[in-house]
Amino acid sequence: MALMLRAIRRLGTAALAGLVVLAACGPGGAKSTTQQPLEPAPETAPVYGFKIVKEYPHDPKGFTQGLVYLDGFLYEGTGQEGLSSLRKVELETGRVLKKVDLDSRLFGEGIAILNDKVYQLTWRNQTGFVYDLATFRKEREFSYRTEGWGLTHDGAHLIMSDGTATLYFLNPESLRIERQIIVTDGGIRQDYLNELEMINGEIWANIWNSDMIARLDPKSGKINSYVDLTGILATKHRHGKEDVLNGIAYDKKNDRIFVTGKNWARLFEIKVEPKPKAN
Repeated sequence: MALMLRAIRRLGTAALAGLVVLAACGPGGAKSTTQQPLEPAPETAPVYGFKIVKEYPHDPKGFTQGLVYLDGFLYEGTGQEGLSSLRKVELETGRVLKKVDLDSRLFGEGIAILNDKVYQLTWRNQTGFVYDLATFRKEREFSYRTEGWGLTHDGAHLIMSDGTATLYFLNPESLRIERQIIVTDGGIRQDYLNELEMINGEIWANIWNSDMIARLDPKSGKINSYVDLTGILATKHRHGKEDVLNGIAYDKKNDRIFVTGKNWARLFEIKVEPKPKAN
């Protein structure tokens, strides 16, 4: 899968090389000049597999855009106009314990919890919200110039994705961008970064519309490895093109990783392990 993603990102270069070859052809397709060899493709970061440790119920009506684990509970941001919300969820049962609905015109996106505040993005509305963690009372709004996709933090900054290869580091008080990084693998940009989670010093990022998670260095933006979650949700339980993998949460105290997807009826606790070699 990672190789396929790299091939897609290299499509522009390959297509350009093809045009050069065609331009060098004479009548009947005979080459009139010598084709120059392409540069070798840079190495791709290693790809890991997974093991399911435990399954939990998940609300299939929840269009998961953001996921956080804190003190025994899940906090979830859901999307789609008229269905967007911020939720506190009981892990073992999937029961929604507390919920705040967004205005029907808004499309909710990623969430992060820092200093007893919940931060939530919206997709194309360029508006974010700050809530009190205990009460879900909205305390303030903030704006940004890009789309809003995923959100996490490193303890000092909020880290935001916008669907491109760029991640933005925001001051949690002023909510202004203080720095940004470009996420790359072998020097090639990795676009479509979506839901984010900080795990053991790495940023984990869902790659939208795939079953891949990129693990990257928050300083350099370099992808260290991928986790391929292909097959974690059986095909028979997927019902449309939008019910893709999207949602990563980390229980730091017990070193547990949780993943789910948009409108999935299951949430999974996983362990990362080497991917089986093909026969």
